Amino acid sequence: MLHLVIADSELELVPEGIRDHPAVVNYARRRNKRPEEVLLDSTYHHAALKKLEDGERRGRPDIVHICLLNALESIANKEGLLKVYVHTRNDEVIYIKPETRIPRNYNRFVGLMESLFKNRVVPKDLELLRMEKKGLKELIDEIKPDGVFIMHENGELLKPQEFGKTLAELHEPLVVVGGFPHGDFRSEIPGKKISIYKAPLMAWTVVNEIIINFEHWVF
Repeated sequence: MLHLVIADSELELVPEGIRDHPAVVNYARRRNKRPEEVLLDSTYHHAALKKLEDGERRGRPDIVHICLLNALESIANKEGLLKVYVHTRNDEVIYIKPETRIPRNYNRFVGLMESLFKNRVVPKDLELLRMEKKGLKELIDEIKPDGVFIMHENGELLKPQEFGKTLAELHEPLVVVGGFPHGDFRSEIPGKKISIYKAPLMAWTVVNEIIINFEHWVF
């Protein structure tokens, strides 16, 4: 079983400090919601983000969206060999059942995440998505992997196929991929840093390469 964590993801509701900013107020009004009920999104809240610490990297739900689409539609997931988790910058963990179908439409995905932040489970009867207050280290301790790998541009350089073989040889490997556009992890993560290319890659590209090369050795 391969455990994949999209970590320090820039996925959050609009923080209190900018809820009265015109860009946020107008966006929320158009959607018939209160400012505190909507996801922070750099596409719509760019002006407001300038007032936030780390504003240049925040408000990127799209990264999580694309990563989840790729992971949950993979052969490894369909064969029951993948578990996917999302960890946010505010230390929330989203547990995702393998049968979950993430909306392909981005706006529908945003609505789903807003519902999850509000209700903590979606839908209530099936609990396909469940959110808990939890740090990344707590999650790793809970999973008890027999290997932890952090995808990092300054990590040990391995060919993707070679890294896939390493994962396939373990029983419960865990791979951490950053859910942010640039910069470094905010969380301290115990594990081995790995790079699969000589230059930085998009998070969803890394997710694809990890899963495809893991599949190569297990099927």
